[in-house]
Parts: sequence; C-alpha cells; structure tokens
Amino acid sequence: MSLTGSHETFAFQEDSPAFDNIAPGGGDVLPGLPVWAIADALRRLPDDELALSLRSKLIPIVALPGLKLFAACGAPALAMARHDGLKVVAHGQAADFIDAARRVHGPALLDQATNGLAKSQPALSASRRFTRGQSIACLAATALSAVALMVLPGHMAWLLASLVAGLFFLSVIALRILCLLPPLPSRRRRPPDLSDAELPAYSILVPLFRETSVLSQLLNALTHLDYPAAKLDIKLVLEETDIAMQRALSGLLLPPQFDVILVPAGKPQTKPRALNYALQFSRGSLLTIFDAEDVPEPGQLRLAAAHFAAAPAELACLQAQLVFYNPNENWLTRQFTIEYATLFGLILPALAAHRLPLPLGGTSNHFRTDVLRQIGGWDPYNVTEDADLGLRLARRGFETGTIESQTYEEANTSLRNWLHQRARWLKGFLATWLVHMRRPGQLLEEIGPAGFWAAQAMTLGVFASALLHPLCMLATLVLFIAEPQLPPNAGPLVIALSGLNLLILVSGYAVTMIAGRRAIARLGIYGWAIPIATMPVYWLLMSVAAWMALWQFIVAPFHWNKTEHGLSSFQQPGRKSAGASAAHQPARPTV
Repeated sequence: MSLTGSHETFAFQEDSPAFDNIAPGGGDVLPGLPVWAIADALRRLPDDELALSLRSKLIPIVALPGLKLFAACGAPALAMARHDGLKVVAHGQAADFIDAARRVHGPALLDQATNGLAKSQPALSASRRFTRGQSIACLAATALSAVALMVLPGHMAWLLASLVAGLFFLSVIALRILCLLPPLPSRRRRPPDLSDAELPAYSILVPLFRETSVLSQLLNALTHLDYPAAKLDIKLVLEETDIAMQRALSGLLLPPQFDVILVPAGKPQTKPRALNYALQFSRGSLLTIFDAEDVPEPGQLRLAAAHFAAAPAELACLQAQLVFYNPNENWLTRQFTIEYATLFGLILPALAAHRLPLPLGGTSNHFRTDVLRQIGGWDPYNVTEDADLGLRLARRGFETGTIESQTYEEANTSLRNWLHQRARWLKGFLATWLVHMRRPGQLLEEIGPAGFWAAQAMTLGVFASALLHPLCMLATLVLFIAEPQLPPNAGPLVIALSGLNLLILVSGYAVTMIAGRRAIARLGIYGWAIPIATMPVYWLLMSVAAWMALWQFIVAPFHWNKTEHGLSSFQQPGRKSAGASAAHQPARPTV
C-alpha cells in the first residue's frame, strides 16, 4: 500500500495476515453506522463499558440475557471481535468513532486528562506550586540568608554560600562517580524473542504540535517498526488549535493501525495532557511514546515486549537510549550529544542496576499500560512529566529498567531553541522536587535512603547546580585569583572552606569530563578533545537556562516552551541508516 500526501510518498508494508481480506461480516453485508449513530450509541454507555469501548472501538449496541451484539469500528476492532468470538452486527469507520467520542464525551475526557491526577492524588500534582509549609520554609530560608549576608564578614559569607551550593554539586558529582564504577552483574539476561503470535498489542502515542517539517521522517520510522501491523495501535495526537498539522495529515491515507486523535482546546496545553487524552483510547497492554523527530530502531518494540514477558510484574517501565543522528553538526550538538550519552548510556543504567528511581526521558519509555493507568498517567501541570513519572513509579513500588536499543533524535542546532528547551526541563525539575518533597518523611519511607538521595540529586541537585554554578565559580576566582592572599584575620576554618570549594569545582569538572568521554566512546565517537575541554562553557549556558526557568516558574509555571524540530541540515536517517554505525560515522574524524 502507498501513503501519499501533497508532497511526500511513503511505502508501507502490511505483511500481517490479520488485516488481510477483512470485510465487514467476513463477506456478509453489515449495516454501516454514520457518525451520529456511533455518537448516540456511545452516549448510552455506562462509564465502565465506555472505557472499554474507547480502547477497543467495539460498541455494545444490544444487551440481552445471554446475548450481546456489537458494532465494530475499523479493521482492528473487527479482527479483535472475531478473535474473542463476539457477534458483530454493524460496522463503522475508526475515524468516525474517534470523532463521535470527542463530540459526545470530549469535555469529560478532557477533564480526566487534565485534572484526573489532581483530583485522585492531589498531593502528587504540580497544579499547586507550593504547600503552606513549603512557602513558610522558603520565606524563612530567604530571611536567614539575608541576615547571614549582613552579619558575617564578606569573605566568610561568600564561602558559606558557595559551600551550601557545593552540596548540590556534590550530589551530581556522586551520581557521575556511581556511573563510572564497575557495573553490577546484570540481573537479567537478554530474554528469548517472542513469536508474532506471542507478541501483545502495543500502543504508540506520538504527540504532535507544529511538526509538519518532520512528518515524513516520522511516518517512515513508524511504518518500518518490526512488529505485526495488526498488533500495533499508533495514535498521532494533535491539538485542536493546530490547523497546519490537521491539514498535513488530512491528505494522507493511513494504514489501519494508525489513528488521529484530536485533543480539544484547553489549558494547560502541554504534552502530558495530550498523552493522557490519548491514553483513554489506547488498546495495547504495552505502550510507548515517540516524539515527532524520533527514529527508533526497528526492533525496539519486540525487545521491550520480550523483556516484559520475562520479567516480574513489578517491572513497569523500560527506558531505551536516546541518541542523536546529527551529533557533529556544530559545537552545541556535540555538547548535547555528550550530555545525552552520559545520561542515557551511563547514569540511567547505573541507577536501574542499583534499583534507584529513574528520571525518565520524554520519549522511548515503554510501559505496562495497566500500571500507567493505575498510577494516574502523566501530570499535565508538570512540564518535565517524564522525571515526575519515574519518581511516582518508584514510590508505588514499581521498578524501571533500561534496554539496549536506541532511538535517534535531532540534537538542537540553535542556541535560542536549546535555551527554551532546557529552561522547560529545569523548570520541571524544580516542580518535580517541590511536589515530591511535600512530605519528605513519606518519600524517604517509600523509596529508601539511597532512592531519596537519587531523587534529590536528579531534581533539585540538577536545577540548583545549574543555577548556582556561575556564582560558585565567581567566588572561587575572587578568592584564588583576584585576592590570592586571604584576609589577615582568616582562620583555619576559612582556609579549609576555600580549599573545599576549589576541590568541589575541580572534581566536578574532572568527573563530568571523564564520564562524558567514556559515554561517547561507547557510541563509537572518538577524538572530541575540544568539545570535552569546552564543557564548562556549556555549563554556563545551562546556568542561563536555569535562571530563565526560575523566572518562568514564578510567572508561567505551566507554560510549555515548544522545541522546534527539523532545523538540522544533516539528512535524517532512513530505514537503512538507522543503525549506530551510520548515525555516528560523521562524528569520528572531528576534534
């Protein structure tokens, strides 16, 4: 089958027999249902049957003792009904079903997507920034700091402030030391592959907002996944206000495994809100998320499904590794590549090996769908919903692991675009820390001392170290360069604090650079001497983003800074170039 738009043509492979020769009634002529009839049938359903119908697109239209008759909307729904031995007496179009559900239940579905977590678990929702206790603590800390600055001598105040800031740096340094230690023996070997018959239904949520520039790449990547088409449930999730994306997709003939979900307009307009809305229509027992610019390795879903099948039910999530297909485009993309390689290649596997909470990436995390629903889905009010979700999973006693599969993304080539993206992430880290520290004792009890430390380091530690890095650097330079001789009345304590600050600064640089070099070497990238040496400049840029994040947290806590994609001049990897060697080959000769 070919999928043709106004500018692009895509080749699809529908090699699964489950969609072949499916006609309504298997040859029998069934009455077709228009949108209004589907809407009327959905309107009559009780809540529990409506939830099942939204996922399956099977509508019970007659219910008598010993007899239940269904309408099936779309080929996958008809195939499911036949597999389960259900009696189908009418059929409709999948797109009409989704349209009808939105017309009849749109406000209720949107309210659940937006406020479901805030209503069911208000203590874990970022819809409220501060509790009363947190507000009092923040004011007290500010007042205490102001008094200390007025009372203490200037050099002592600088040293104490930089020492407090150094505690955040130490937490991040400790994380990198952890990932540099010899790895623990693997608790799980690579599981045996599953046959097509053993593979479960798999939902893929793809939130799209102003992404027409990468639509061709996205659709080619999704249709080249090595997974039976009949068991795929792909949701392209669009915002009602995004007319350009709606027009781009309206001219395309999508295969049966694709649905276009239109999210009603509302606030906050965030990625997690869109994901929650689409989750209500998802039928897969496993679920993953891909971003608009993602090119996952074709076998990633099969690998994740095999891991879940071989693992205990406590394993709720698997994170694949995110890498870039344009690492060598400019200095910024090289720095971004080093950072991602360290996080996804070293830090997250180390945290998973020690059974510590993982701050998930925003894409290529694979879930057991029932667990995702059980914990309340994503927080629409948190702009770093992935890190928050990783902590909520850990607090409920679930495990998160990593898998050796890569998803290729576009590294930011524009400094302005990068700053907006990074500011959003850091703002979300601050929000995540505030949410989970509303009851510190409960958090400590739920995830243990080591998990508590990891949560502090990966949220407030990352945010505060980025925010305070230039201040600490300035204090060190003033003390050791501008004023190499300490004041005459400086005692041993001041000298010790000065040396400790210098040690933290130097060790932070050293450990991070060593981790970065090791991480990119695992990707087959060598010789990046200049990017490694100039990493401190990148950290100063992160500080700019952190101050932007702090300001935005005050004035616009739920605003989603849109990351623009399709800016790279490098050719995106197609089906044949999605492998690691092809993706990283341009990076090797550069220093």
